[in-house]
Amino acid sequence: MEFLAGDLLTPLSVAGLIILSAVTSMISAAFGAGGGLMLLVVMASLLPMSIVIPVHGLVQLGSNANRFMLTFKHLDKSMFVFFSLGGIIGAFAASAIVTRIPLELMKIVVAGFVLYLLWGVTPKLRETSALWRSAAGAVTTFLSMFVGASGPLVGSCLYVNNYEKLKYTATFSACMSVQHTFKAILYGFVGFSFWQWLPLVAAMIISGGLGTWLGLQLLQRISADKFKRIFRAILTLLALQLAWQGLQAF
Repeated sequence: MEFLAGDLLTPLSVAGLIILSAVTSMISAAFGAGGGLMLLVVMASLLPMSIVIPVHGLVQLGSNANRFMLTFKHLDKSMFVFFSLGGIIGAFAASAIVTRIPLELMKIVVAGFVLYLLWGVTPKLRETSALWRSAAGAVTTFLSMFVGASGPLVGSCLYVNNYEKLKYTATFSACMSVQHTFKAILYGFVGFSFWQWLPLVAAMIISGGLGTWLGLQLLQRISADKFKRIFRAILTLLALQLAWQGLQAF
């Protein structure tokens, strides 16, 4: 399997990442979030972070695009449009400081933001307003360039809309696809070479497509209330883990 990842990964590690991509895609499809951060943690134990963040972003782009294509009829189009417009602003802002931001501090900030949106008093802005949706796109896209897995952050912004489960899945996947596209463009612009990683990325996207399909079958069998409870619990645990990672650096 050397052609998939050169000499940085063993054949066993390559096979493990391909299988893990399917498993984590199934988790994200079934429970709304969590798979991307799980995959990031494992990849970070095998590869340098300078490689992990852009490669992981490309894999997640494929995974979320797969999920969106299977649920696009349920998309909140207004949320998607304004989130994307805000995302352009966030990506441009991130491009100016992408090599200078303190990543550990950013993890703590993101974790706090997620926990606030899940358990705190939500902003007085209407969740359907163009301002809220554009701001969500700008802030989360900006932060995603440094944190790697921004799913819990985007998920917490969508949580306040109180979507039913399929509408959440479609809108989340569409927003994440746009965000990961911006990330790929930005890291390509600053000089990261994706070409040598494309075979591994393609294999992980294909296996992720199977995991997505399985996860959506599971999603159909979960009640709306149970979905929301599990989703909130997963995001809370992921946010606490992210905060712990940031605190360990101090």
